[in-house]
Amino acid sequence: MLLLSGTSLIPDSIVLADTDNDPIPVQSAQAGEEPRLGAVTVNARRREESAQDVPTPISVLDAQTLENQRIYRVQDLQQLVPSVNVSYVHARQSSISIRGLGNNPASDGLEPAVGTYLDNVYLGRPGMAVFDLLDVEQIDVLRGPQGTLFGKNTTAGVVNISTRKPTFHPERSVEISGGEDGYFQTKGSVSGPLSDTLAGRLSAYRTRDDGYVKNIHDGDDLNGGARQGFRSQLLWRPSETFNLRWIGEYNEEDSDNGILTLYSTGPTIDGVNRYEQRAAAAGARLVKARERKVDLDSDQQVTVFQGGTSLEANWTLPNDFTLTSISAYRWWDFTPRNDDGLNVSAQINAGVEVRDKQYSQEFRLASPLGGAFDYVLGAYWFKQDLDNKSFNYYGPLADIWNGTVTGALANVTSIGDGHIETDSYALFAQGNWHLTPRLDLTIGIRGTYEEKDSWVRRDAPRGGDAVSGAAASQRNNRAGAYDSGDLSQYTFSPSGLLSLSYRFNDRWLGYASLSHGEKSGGVNLTVGSAPSAGADSLLVGTERVNNAELGFKSTLLDGTLLFNANVFWTQVHGYQANAYDHATRTSYLTNAGDVRSRGLEVETTWRPLRGLTINANGSYNDVRYTKYEDAPCPPEVGFRSGAPASCDLTGHRVVGASRWIANLNGHYQWTLNNGLQPYLNASYAFRYRAVGTIDDSEHGQIPSYAVVNLSSGLRGDFGDGQWDVSLWLKNAFDKTYYTSLWNSANGGYAGVLGTPRTLGLTARYDF
Repeated sequence: MLLLSGTSLIPDSIVLADTDNDPIPVQSAQAGEEPRLGAVTVNARRREESAQDVPTPISVLDAQTLENQRIYRVQDLQQLVPSVNVSYVHARQSSISIRGLGNNPASDGLEPAVGTYLDNVYLGRPGMAVFDLLDVEQIDVLRGPQGTLFGKNTTAGVVNISTRKPTFHPERSVEISGGEDGYFQTKGSVSGPLSDTLAGRLSAYRTRDDGYVKNIHDGDDLNGGARQGFRSQLLWRPSETFNLRWIGEYNEEDSDNGILTLYSTGPTIDGVNRYEQRAAAAGARLVKARERKVDLDSDQQVTVFQGGTSLEANWTLPNDFTLTSISAYRWWDFTPRNDDGLNVSAQINAGVEVRDKQYSQEFRLASPLGGAFDYVLGAYWFKQDLDNKSFNYYGPLADIWNGTVTGALANVTSIGDGHIETDSYALFAQGNWHLTPRLDLTIGIRGTYEEKDSWVRRDAPRGGDAVSGAAASQRNNRAGAYDSGDLSQYTFSPSGLLSLSYRFNDRWLGYASLSHGEKSGGVNLTVGSAPSAGADSLLVGTERVNNAELGFKSTLLDGTLLFNANVFWTQVHGYQANAYDHATRTSYLTNAGDVRSRGLEVETTWRPLRGLTINANGSYNDVRYTKYEDAPCPPEVGFRSGAPASCDLTGHRVVGASRWIANLNGHYQWTLNNGLQPYLNASYAFRYRAVGTIDDSEHGQIPSYAVVNLSSGLRGDFGDGQWDVSLWLKNAFDKTYYTSLWNSANGGYAGVLGTPRTLGLTARYDF
């Protein structure tokens, strides 16, 4: 089942919606005409309304869609919606971008451009969303700047995840899945009344897989592991005018995720390939590029512990105003162990540990509907306290691999610490003027004030032989003691929205909008080149976005076809992005000049006959730097003698932004005479080639690829419930593809491989 831009693709065995959006059995619809596509309720404007009535691009996925397509991780959402890219290595190095904006993995000192919300709570780190989707009711993807209604200001969009609430009737489910590469998953939930006014819900999961990357050093399979967690809820509803929802959850991961496979050894200049030359000098064996193999002599491990609690209260006041309060606390602990990608001891272990705590409070007041003017007012507070620890354990061959003087880095240990504390305060308001029965004017405004206090330190290097001269200088540059002192940022960030929508008739809505969003600056929480460039080089400035939209939403062919489309033009000033310093071999945050994103998005859903639903969506997205004159040079330029210190990438495409994205999926279900219901699902997801890293090297381009997923199943009634058994095949044609690329040492490039062909079986029982 797929919900796209207000579309509900509902199988015949579930429910439809009548004109008042009340659920009605499909059997009732069968007595008359063919059932239409059901209505979808969203909360994009902080009110429950049909998605087809909201004048902004929204893609909506419901639980059945995720189940049909075997999408149980946030990083797989890009297979179902347009203009979305998820860059993922592991929980820390993950990010979501929309329309090519927001690809900033591993940015501990920076908020994401795409905000992720879980049950109305903003997640301060993208990695907080990297867990199995548990008991999800609906996921809304909003494109463009959001801030005049959502708690935290974002410049590229929002991913809004809603889970199922406790119910006042008994509801239970259990699901077991097994597949290739040791994949095994169990999920379960139970919900029901605890009293006349109190209901509870408990959900849990555990997922285990062996991984799909072979380590030829010891024969182990990598990029797998175990994830598990639970969510508990209480819903207190003492009257029709008040309800209180408490949520507590916990998730953990113990895996060897984070495997980067060799993609390219980079340029050969004057007959010398630096990557291959230094690897050979160190005695390293290189695995053939673009294979699902690595050769690692050290451990690879990721552990994640996270949890949180929230309390949401909703009052309906005597004058039909609605007051909402959302209080939340979350914590996230991440610890990695990373090999250097070689089978020799050049760098034994490197990475960044993160300990993050966040607190948030949101108040919203919504006016009654039905008059000539309605509005939502709100206030938001967000506090984040984050510490990280950067570590590098160099091995005996470090100088050969790093090109440093003998003794400079061999057997040296470098430890650094970073800290940032953020206090964010915001007021926001959005009003809708119903100028005529068909014409609406929407105006939104937001003001955000943020204070950020931070520092970055690095201890004196430990270990290694006593050195002097050039070796001592190089050791100090890479691993010397450093203290940035106290760093502070104070930012006021305004956001705004002006939208005009016109309902031509009951089935056509047209809209045009202008919006402005800002995201405050950030801090590099690793030392990098700060000892030579100064502490101020650790600071990153504000990102400002102006966006224009023009689109329509339509319901055609007697309610069996939905066709929505929009064009957009986005201009970004001070685009915040990750760059790579080949000298210090560190990634760092920077304001990568100005960016323009423009394009077209189309979403359609068609139900040509009973039981068959077809969905197609796609986007054309042209994302380029309109000004980026001091960009890092690609190694084919930077490694040459007399190379410039920086390059001009004006006119180049932005990292990770595929020009063309197309998704096609279908669901067909029918009923046999004995009441059993067979069904088929198929999906096709295509992504055009994309720039892999910010330097736009010819050796770091992600090729185009397409992934096909298939499944078939059978469901029927048993006792008081319904069973469902399905056979599924992901990446049916075993396409080898890369989802993201990363700069590696010595001009090389490493990448994250997509999952190979995987056959599996799922059994579910709802009762």
